[in-house]
Amino acid sequence: MNTLATYDEAIERTLYTAEDIARAIGRLAAEIARDHAGQPLLLLGVLKGALYVAVDLARAIARVPGGPSEIFVDYVCASSYGNATRSSGEVRILKDTSMPVAGQNVVIVEDIVDNGLTLQYLQALLRGRNPAHLRSCVLFNKPYHRLVDVPIEYVGLRSPDEFVVGYGLDYQELFRNLPYLAQLRAQVFSQEG
Repeated sequence: MNTLATYDEAIERTLYTAEDIARAIGRLAAEIARDHAGQPLLLLGVLKGALYVAVDLARAIARVPGGPSEIFVDYVCASSYGNATRSSGEVRILKDTSMPVAGQNVVIVEDIVDNGLTLQYLQALLRGRNPAHLRSCVLFNKPYHRLVDVPIEYVGLRSPDEFVVGYGLDYQELFRNLPYLAQLRAQVFSQEG
């Protein structure tokens, strides 16, 4: 699947449009900017899925008058899925932060929180590095199969209980680049072999 026509044929339905997502990012940015007014802020995106979320969020926060004094963006790469559609439950750090976390106001930026294991792992890992404040932001909250109760201070949109793609979320490394959130057709999964 590497053509736009094939991508279009693979989509069952659009769940959130690019405009819906932009509004949610704007709302999250206003909340984060308010809570970090006049202070430096480190947005820590969780790769690969939160790449777009972290960039768009940083840009939106920068446009909020009276927001953070400085905005830094860094990334950590954590995985519990591999190429599967269900989490393995085992979280692995594939790339650690490049900026120090100690003494910083840190907001973990996630694309989606499903079972909560990755976010719980990252919160514990980063808390051990003594940030000044540690909060979490998720664009798509998918609480139906939550295995652990994780605090999420900033929530964008509620994901349906479907396997979703787009805006950073992938299926076997495809569909991340879609500017909207979508549900794949069942036939896409039945072609796995």
